[in-house]
Amino acid sequence: MITALAVCVALLAGSAGCAPGDAREQGGKPPSPAGELLDARDEEGRPYREVDETDAPAVGVEVAADADGGWDVRLTVRNFRFSPDGAGGRAVAGRGLAHLALNGRRVALLRTPEHHLPGHSVPRGTHHVTVRLHADDGSVWAVDGEPVESTADITVSDR
Repeated sequence: MITALAVCVALLAGSAGCAPGDAREQGGKPPSPAGELLDARDEEGRPYREVDETDAPAVGVEVAADADGGWDVRLTVRNFRFSPDGAGGRAVAGRGLAHLALNGRRVALLRTPEHHLPGHSVPRGTHHVTVRLHADDGSVWAVDGEPVESTADITVSDR
């Protein structure tokens, strides 16, 4: 009797994942809300993670001079939440961190929408401040094969 009951429970539990509503993509993989890894990679070798434009994260960047000769960087994000430090190495839809670059050289990893660039780190001239969104696994959020990023230009003249 106990053996028959155990077999019935196993059969019921095993059939739970066989319902017609259990959607599968081609190749038998479940659809991923965290997008699809592409073969394309950024300049640091990180793969792009393609997501549909309607649900994709977005970022804007503003840079303003402060009274001490530095620069305040403020991000605005849509469909994106910053993950806390130690969040793990798994991509979760719309979560992660931002890489802040000055003239193509990464200067900070951001887990909040605000950052301060000290004045000495930005020499005289025109510079490009770029912010790119990454998933927690290090992949780059992308739409139509292009990274989700935003750039602002700043010009430093004589102090």
